Amino acid sequence: MTRGFARALGAVAILLAGAGSAQAQNWPNKPIRMVVPYTAGGYTDLMARLVSEKMSTALGQTIVIENKPGANAVIGTDAVAKAAPDGYTFGTVIAAHSVNPSLNPKLPYDTMKDFTYVSLTSVAPLILIATPSLPAKDMKELIALAKSKPGQLNFASSGIGSAAHLTMEMLKSREGLNLQHIPYKGTAGALQDTVGGQINVMFDVIGPLMSQVKSGNAKALAVAANARVPAAGDVPTMAEAGVADFTSGTWSGIIAPAGTPQEIVDRVAAEAKKALADPELRKKLDDQGIVPMGTSPEEFKTFVTGEIARWKKVITDADIKVQQ
Repeated sequence: MTRGFARALGAVAILLAGAGSAQAQNWPNKPIRMVVPYTAGGYTDLMARLVSEKMSTALGQTIVIENKPGANAVIGTDAVAKAAPDGYTFGTVIAAHSVNPSLNPKLPYDTMKDFTYVSLTSVAPLILIATPSLPAKDMKELIALAKSKPGQLNFASSGIGSAAHLTMEMLKSREGLNLQHIPYKGTAGALQDTVGGQINVMFDVIGPLMSQVKSGNAKALAVAANARVPAAGDVPTMAEAGVADFTSGTWSGIIAPAGTPQEIVDRVAAEAKKALADPELRKKLDDQGIVPMGTSPEEFKTFVTGEIARWKKVITDADIKVQQ
């Protein structure tokens, strides 16, 4: 490389850096898009809307929620990966984002290289419920019943590869259980059939399940958390119920296309953290059994890396395959 060419490359780098800085200084000057890779009304959509509402006020620009469901969140997530990295497209993802690399070898994006990780916004421990007619009132009795009837009990999930599915697979492996998996397209159908008696047990987030427990349509067996959750204060943790060192749940976080200016990424992370510190927002999340977070971009990226490794083991051990 000639000295003149090297100087030219250096000049280009300085110009590009200056352009990125100017872009960040003028940001935002138009509405921002927040892609949610699920339908409206669920946990992902809830987190996107609650946090975006607070951030839009602070940023002085509308954040438009765009629901793009399908393929276990791949369709909407790919839209984020392919978007211009100009600070006007972000996405909200949940645990499936860290599951898909192991579940689907044909992803149209690289989970770690094609995104900028902005902030982990919340975690939501899962609760295990049973249909009222199931002859087991706690975890010890459920485990004993399942072992006495291998393959005869079933469990529902919101879909293959969902946190609800993989959490039960962990429990099955840990306790040596044989339960039949009945996957649904979302929590609503799974919960309806559990309440109706067609399904024996299911894991999912606390909010929608606990309302059925309180109305007497289902019974709660345990929460997969280290400590009791206020929204389900009468429900024991897995450890209290006799299954030691067993925690699991889903989570939500904000991503952006790779190459999004760092100043913009840091600003969004800071605004998300402020939003999640708001007492009114925290109360709404607490009532749903959701724990608000608000991390730095570096912390979120490290978290996702760990989650990918964690769920890869579960998927490999259980030989789970995605339905193509």
